[in-house]
Amino acid sequence: MKLEIIVAEIGSTTTVVSGFSHLATAPRLAGQGQGPTTVEAGDVRQGLKLALADLRANLGTEDLEWQHIYACSSAAGGLKMTVHGLVYDMTARAAREAALGAGAVLHQVTAGAISDLDLEKTREISPNIILLAGGVDYGERQIILDNARKLATLDLPIPLIYAGNVAIQDEVRAIFAGTRFLPTIVENVYPHIDELNIEPTRQAIQRAFEEHIIHAPGMGQIRELVDGPIQPVPGAVLNAAVTLYGKLGDLLVFDVGGATTDLHSVTPGSDEVNSILISPEPMAKRTVEGDLGVYRNAANLISLAGKENLAAALGSGQMEDFIVPIPETEEEIAFAEALTAKAISTALERHAGRIRYIYGPGGRLKVARGKDLTRVKYVIGTGGALTRLPQGKELLAASLSSRDPAFLGPPAEAKILIDRHYIMAAAGVLASSHPQAAIALMLKSMDLEGFDVSETDN
Repeated sequence: MKLEIIVAEIGSTTTVVSGFSHLATAPRLAGQGQGPTTVEAGDVRQGLKLALADLRANLGTEDLEWQHIYACSSAAGGLKMTVHGLVYDMTARAAREAALGAGAVLHQVTAGAISDLDLEKTREISPNIILLAGGVDYGERQIILDNARKLATLDLPIPLIYAGNVAIQDEVRAIFAGTRFLPTIVENVYPHIDELNIEPTRQAIQRAFEEHIIHAPGMGQIRELVDGPIQPVPGAVLNAAVTLYGKLGDLLVFDVGGATTDLHSVTPGSDEVNSILISPEPMAKRTVEGDLGVYRNAANLISLAGKENLAAALGSGQMEDFIVPIPETEEEIAFAEALTAKAISTALERHAGRIRYIYGPGGRLKVARGKDLTRVKYVIGTGGALTRLPQGKELLAASLSSRDPAFLGPPAEAKILIDRHYIMAAAGVLASSHPQAAIALMLKSMDLEGFDVSETDN
């Protein structure tokens, strides 16, 4: 059997391979295979081999060929980043949005002058990449230059992206010229008041991810086996969400995994809320909750939910016995669903914005802070937990039950969809070369085949 494209998603817990055919005419998911990701075993290639063997078994053939194989991965634990801006609600926040959208895991965000303690923390974190921003174009200069000089003393052999005031690009470049840093200069993430420009920074971070990801055991050899760059899994899912927005309109994607819970929203928000926003929000926004994984970070979810509240899902036995990468027994499934429910509600609370009231000389003012999800029409579940657990759709529906008028979450009438074939990350990779095929495959996975994919609704 010969497939056109295989996409390997090398996650923190499992490796999934998806095989596709007839992409130009009638796109079809020919089959999938999965195996445990084998970072701990010292070579992620073993997990990929197991997933490909499972794919062959599911297709009923040992004679499997393909034209191209692509990959996305989070097996190296994510891109460890620190972000340094000027004003938190402006440049620091814009830089943070760019970093998260590119699939990074943020370990430090500073605003204003970098202190000695800030610098020491950066040194202890030992980031894979540093993002320096600050100042609107032709605005503040000195604090940003001082921050650049302080960071330069770290002399780390890692990429450093400067995405700040365009007027001092040459000076920043000169500061890092004598260090081991690998500087990249991109457009300002916050060039003017209330204007975000995060895409150039996001692309630079993704390029850095491609260089970093090869450091996972065996990933260098996988890089030699696949065609094109290895994309970060979160970036691939966000790309899938943006691509799907062109067909469905405003949407929210929950990606609940073994290590993190990621939310991706693609919506401009309502005119009413936009008129009272304190600071701008990106059209496509990602948040990553590194403490909400249902396997590697199960202990955090147990603490958030409370052991007494999880007792009903446990039956008998020790709680630790039910924390498994792939739940199979009735008790393991029930426990995983309880943890997933807590991951969903907590992640949504952190992602969505809120209406607040502030008081000034003119009296009480109504303002909004954060992402407005009130226009969302579709709530989509992907990731290992929501696509494999029996109650995935019900768990998502429960998250829409908030009656808090100040909460800017999705409306209760939003349609719940499940990525049944678990292909959003793969579709995000495919979308770069086959966007219409990616849309068709996602619609089929979500039982929305009735949509005419030749049209664009947005």
